[in-house]
Amino acid sequence: MSTPADPALVVCPACGAPNRVPVTRLTAEPTCGKCKAALFTGQPLAVNAAMFDRQIGKGTLPVLVDFWAEWCGPCRAMAPAFAQAAQALEPHARLLKLDTEAVPEIAERYQIRSIPTLILFSGGREVARQAGAVSAPAIVNWVRSVS
Repeated sequence: MSTPADPALVVCPACGAPNRVPVTRLTAEPTCGKCKAALFTGQPLAVNAAMFDRQIGKGTLPVLVDFWAEWCGPCRAMAPAFAQAAQALEPHARLLKLDTEAVPEIAERYQIRSIPTLILFSGGREVARQAGAVSAPAIVNWVRSVS
């Protein structure tokens, strides 16, 4: 189990490089040591299969994934709430958006049967799941209660 003194391993949203960041410096707008991009943008990160696996498997922060599709009305309706949740939860969690139409193999791996579905990962493992559109405060409260 990590302690506050241990560095967090944060995967760069731009290049995918892992970065060790002291937990006490997560709020200091850290940048990637490789490409110099901001490690946190306050926005959910749209990911492909490779970046999804990298964020889930390499990073040590909790990762919340919104499984969605462009054609899904509730998914589109929840998108602003998910973006607001990113502003509230970063830099202590990473928020990803995975288009189930563009990356069906990941949706199949996690047996996504309805969208939108939110899955919270910690240590590379699924720790909680919630289906259906929810508000930003509900997303934030849910993540904080289960992580």
